[in-house]
Amino acid sequence: MAALYDEVGPDDDEEEAPVARGVTRPAGGGPTGPGGGPGRGTAGLHGIASQPSPGAARGGATAPAFFGRLRELKALRGDIERAGLNTLSGRKEPRARVLLIAGRPGSGRTALAEELAGQLRDGYPDGIVRVRLTEPGGEPVPTERAARAILGAFGITTPPGAGEDELSEMVREALAVRRVLLFLDEAADAEQVDPLVPDNPDCLVIAVAQGPLTGIPDVRPCTLGGMDAKAAIELLTRFTGAVRITVDPQAAESLAEECGGQPAALVLIGGWLAARPTASVADATKRLRALPHDPERPVGDRPLARAFRLVYETLPPSVARSLRLLSLAPAGLVDAHTASALAGCSVSAARTALRDFTALGLLRGPVGPAADDRTGDDDRTGDDQYLVPGCLLPLLRDLREKHDREAEVQLARARMLERTVRLLQSCRAITEPDGSPARKRLAGLPRSLRYPNTAAAAGWLDSREPALLASARLAVADGELDTLARRLIAALVRALAAHRGTEAAAPELYGLHQLVLDIAERRELHREQAAALLNIGDLDARTGRTQDALARYRAALDAGRAANDLYATGRAMESVGGAYQDLQDWQRAADWYGRALAQRLSRGERADEARLYGRLGTVHTYAGHYGEALRSWRAAVAGYRRLRDLPGQARALSEAARVQEYAGRPQESLETCQEAVEWARLAGDVRLQAALQLRVADTLDRLGDPTAARLHRATADRLLETEGNTYEIRGTSAGE
Repeated sequence: MAALYDEVGPDDDEEEAPVARGVTRPAGGGPTGPGGGPGRGTAGLHGIASQPSPGAARGGATAPAFFGRLRELKALRGDIERAGLNTLSGRKEPRARVLLIAGRPGSGRTALAEELAGQLRDGYPDGIVRVRLTEPGGEPVPTERAARAILGAFGITTPPGAGEDELSEMVREALAVRRVLLFLDEAADAEQVDPLVPDNPDCLVIAVAQGPLTGIPDVRPCTLGGMDAKAAIELLTRFTGAVRITVDPQAAESLAEECGGQPAALVLIGGWLAARPTASVADATKRLRALPHDPERPVGDRPLARAFRLVYETLPPSVARSLRLLSLAPAGLVDAHTASALAGCSVSAARTALRDFTALGLLRGPVGPAADDRTGDDDRTGDDQYLVPGCLLPLLRDLREKHDREAEVQLARARMLERTVRLLQSCRAITEPDGSPARKRLAGLPRSLRYPNTAAAAGWLDSREPALLASARLAVADGELDTLARRLIAALVRALAAHRGTEAAAPELYGLHQLVLDIAERRELHREQAAALLNIGDLDARTGRTQDALARYRAALDAGRAANDLYATGRAMESVGGAYQDLQDWQRAADWYGRALAQRLSRGERADEARLYGRLGTVHTYAGHYGEALRSWRAAVAGYRRLRDLPGQARALSEAARVQEYAGRPQESLETCQEAVEWARLAGDVRLQAALQLRVADTLDRLGDPTAARLHRATADRLLETEGNTYEIRGTSAGE
């Protein structure tokens, strides 16, 4: 990478102490990721799944139960077995069948899809892959991001920067040879779903949406209304216990009716009753009826809005404020650190509040992989994540806009971003060697910001990745906290590179460099613009999009000149030359390498000079300009000699010998190659020396001296036996 944006804010090592991918669920197992370990996805809303009582929420997990919807489940299973239109007409089904579960937020549509997927699990040995297609804020997830999530669930590497069409084709190819149940949650429209439907009738797609998916052929819709009275009362019983329902069954029926049979509303009322053991069901019904309907809301949304208002108005003001601020959580995912930063309270207080909110039905969770890296200390970074229900987010945002001043909201955002930056800096610092300055500074951080070991930090990074990437996107889109956004992206880039390496993290890094570019263009930060363009261009070039890379490098050159950044301009010119070399435009490549070399010469950067002389020699060799190539390689030899880089000098001499051979001067080539052997010997590079001995042997064969050639090959064999390895000089061949 060209840079990691070191110019963004203070360096992380100098800081003082003071947040969806696909989830594969193979048959008979829990959620797993590409490597068979924990997946990086998040669980969806429980919908009609009940929440544990407050005591259970604090004391441990209780498996949520599924209530009702027997008729809908039976109909959906029947749709799977029913013949499609193509089968009825005698044709083979070309694609996977799509089942649609439609309903308003809070109707339990996701929970029904989860239950159906669980019942069908054994029929799909390659697992269940779940992807959410709508952001918590309501924005559709781009198809390329959804496709990456699906491919990532199978451990398939995706090219960084690949477009929608390429990734959709990769999804179809991956699913064409698998028997998979694809769970597409919160689909916005048919245009999101259609590119992801497998061309394989052995797969099945379960899509969850608010309305019809017009345009998907032979889709089987199941529209959800309210739950039946029996199932609704059974759900309430999970919170209240049987006694309060038995003593007044009519009040329970009335309460279920007031909630419109909506599972989300019933969960909120159930949580309210569970927190008040002395309150009767009739009391809850009376209080709910006393709340007026909001005439501005659609009729279908009013029961949930009233139930939420009943719960919300009983919260203390400070707790209510904390709840409102959770609507700022990226991707709707919140842990104790996020809640602590948003509310400005301690981590332990935030942890307690999250558990209380979950008991009241205001949060769902914990979600995602379990925090297995916890060491017994309650104040660690390995906290559980919770999900703010999508059906409650609009209500929370309305309350936040009504009660919280914009300056307070912006301060809460800034605190959350700053906390995330510090966690990422700690996450990267743990990878540094013991005793390094970064580790020493890490030891001075509060315990809640430290990780016990590298594995715990990597696990945190994997589990928080959806929230971290969403946080970066939201920070850039906000536009008011660009300095913090730049620091966040810089810290995230470094953490990903430290734990995964730049190659493995390239798809994520590509998007992060794009975000840096957005900020740099908006703020006219030419130096950062140049760095981002160079990084993106490198990733484009690495994946074969040479023309795109060339355009990025030229734009980086303009930005570097605007910033008067000599490093960026030199780097951009060299990269433009490399792009032309990849396009086999030798003349332009030599021209741009020459420009970059002239700048390096003017600044006395000897290592770069020697390297650029070598690159010029390479393109001249490819172009067949052997005289110019030989002059360039000799200049490279002189540069490495001044640097006292003996291996570099030996390699440059070897390439000069190759050029002499192409030019029809084998005797000179032999002498040059023998000189290279001597320099390799002086450098102590046995493998390079052996490779050069083989080069000498080949040249002697061409000169008609097979006996001497055998001697040199024998010498090379002895060297290789001593080294126990082989070595290859990657040179330039005009005829290859």
